[in-house]
Amino acid sequence: MSGRRVARALLPAALALAAAGCSVPSWVPFFGKARPANPAVVMPAPEPPKSAPLLTSSMPAASAQGEIVDRVVCVVNNDAITENELNEAEALHYYENKEQQKVGSERMELRVKLLQRIIESRLQLQQAEREKIQIEDAEMQEQVADLMTRLRVQTERELEATLKTQGLSLDSVKKRLKEQTMVQRLIRRKVALRISVTEQEIDRYLGENREKLESGLSFVARHILFLPDPGRGEDGWTDARRKAGEVYAQLLGGADFAEVAKKFSEDGSGKDGGALGTLKRGELAADIEAAVLKLHAGDVSPPFRSQVGYHLFKLDSRETLAGEALVTARNQIRDILFREKYAVRLRDYLVEIRQRAVIDMRL
Repeated sequence: MSGRRVARALLPAALALAAAGCSVPSWVPFFGKARPANPAVVMPAPEPPKSAPLLTSSMPAASAQGEIVDRVVCVVNNDAITENELNEAEALHYYENKEQQKVGSERMELRVKLLQRIIESRLQLQQAEREKIQIEDAEMQEQVADLMTRLRVQTERELEATLKTQGLSLDSVKKRLKEQTMVQRLIRRKVALRISVTEQEIDRYLGENREKLESGLSFVARHILFLPDPGRGEDGWTDARRKAGEVYAQLLGGADFAEVAKKFSEDGSGKDGGALGTLKRGELAADIEAAVLKLHAGDVSPPFRSQVGYHLFKLDSRETLAGEALVTARNQIRDILFREKYAVRLRDYLVEIRQRAVIDMRL
């Protein structure tokens, strides 16, 4: 595939990434250089590629004099949103989600939803302009360079040619990137920078959710199995329990579990000293796992009956929320709490600026 064809194929995804990009790490959206998208922030949609599905009303209507007329579907304060902008957002939605064009009431429901997103984006941009948020030329050059890298082009001339094949101009893309960056900076200022997560909040979450957080931790265990003799009914089970009790007494007397397992276990793991290996929760039957995890490291369980037979378990070791595991868990909790607060504060902020706006729907 030629470089030009590769660039065309990558363009929709690259523009979408550029639209979503903001300098956020996994849990602090206002530091660092990682760029995950925050689904709660509604950013202006990039121009759709021409390869997006054609819409029945994707072009502005022509007047009787042949002049192109782009109908206004909403006015946000003094800023008009046109039908062509809505059509572009709809085309991009179908392209990104690989959907067929909706018809009737389903299409109208989608268009209303997309229009609400455009309105929120416009409100944020207007607020950013009122806040006099400025984007330096050097920052825009960096974003254009990043877009060139994503599209695998070497010069701005090649970038302009690639954009042209998709019905876009370099100036319009730069303008859109600038507006999106302004909105991202506004959201950091009004939302992210006003959120904090305290150590006390992390402690409380840890205490309330310790079992859930420990579910991914591993443990190492061994067992010895005594099978009931087939055909003997309950007598077979009684005999298996008796054998288990006798061996359990040997273990309490200091016998080595692995050696005893090799001698007495009727499970295939017996030759390996009864080793079950490194396990995570959910890998054993629920009743057996519960019996094992009741033990402290080094302890041996009393005879335990399962559907298979009688077992003796030994817990060799178990990961706990300590050391690096605890640090990881606390960082995960910080991330969870931050995102929860971020979503709530962002929603409230968007409601606030919308309530102050004059919105005239004409769809």
